[in-house]
Amino acid sequence: MAPPPRADIRRPAPRAVLELLKPITWFPPIWAFMCGVVSSGQPASGHWIAVIVGAMLAGPLVCGNSQAINDWFDRHVDAINEPNRPIPSGRIPGRWGLGIACAGTVLSFAVGAALGTWVMVATVIGLASAWAYSAPPFRLKASGWWGPALVGLTYEGLSWFTGAAVMTSALPSTPVLIVLVLYSLGAHGIMTLNDFKAVEGDIQTGVRSLPVVLGVRKAALLACGVMALAQVIVAVFLLREGLTLSALIVAGVLAAQFALMPRLLSDPARHTPWYSATGVSLYVLGMLAAAGGLGGHW
Repeated sequence: MAPPPRADIRRPAPRAVLELLKPITWFPPIWAFMCGVVSSGQPASGHWIAVIVGAMLAGPLVCGNSQAINDWFDRHVDAINEPNRPIPSGRIPGRWGLGIACAGTVLSFAVGAALGTWVMVATVIGLASAWAYSAPPFRLKASGWWGPALVGLTYEGLSWFTGAAVMTSALPSTPVLIVLVLYSLGAHGIMTLNDFKAVEGDIQTGVRSLPVVLGVRKAALLACGVMALAQVIVAVFLLREGLTLSALIVAGVLAAQFALMPRLLSDPARHTPWYSATGVSLYVLGMLAAAGGLGGHW
């Protein structure tokens, strides 16, 4: 009789773990966190340790952990779309992917709690969102409406909230909350564009992303419209708050995005990576301009 199969006790290489955490995805939440720091109006001097730890929380910890969670529950989809990812390729063997996700959740919560009550609240919401996005029974990523909305909220809104809360140890001001919510809603469009790369795997696995449900062109039109509408409202709000320079900068970067959109819409599947590097970069520059005005820096 053949001996029973032995459990896979190999340990993943540090490089594979780092790849699992997708460092390239850390930039958006760290940028939003820094927008929160700027919007608080507080000087960075005397807060450098909290700022550095908070940036680590927003990027490598909460965002990185969300990538590990997503890769574990998406391992069958990745076997189709990205078979060289650490889990489907076997470089993260056995149940190590799940273990890394669980350990990251505990560590992220501990760091968030150490940074104060409001940061802890934001961290708990972010971690719960990461699990609800990827894991059953919720698996909100299967919806082209709820999934991008949740990611936009956590990547942009909660990270911005965390940056402001780290600096003030209090609930951010109402104008800051309004602007971060608007940019979070606009980020729904960014997340929709991000879904274009996985259309084939989404179709095969039943994920109803907007490119699958609406078609690539209509999804691209919707993404552009959502991003633009959010920025229009931000610019108007800033103008009403007397932050004229910030409003003009937001309007200016939006005008530049309008100039780029026709190329994206001419062939969304082909030009989405290009637009992500250009139009989305302009979008986040507008975020910083708005944060600077809210923080009284200009």
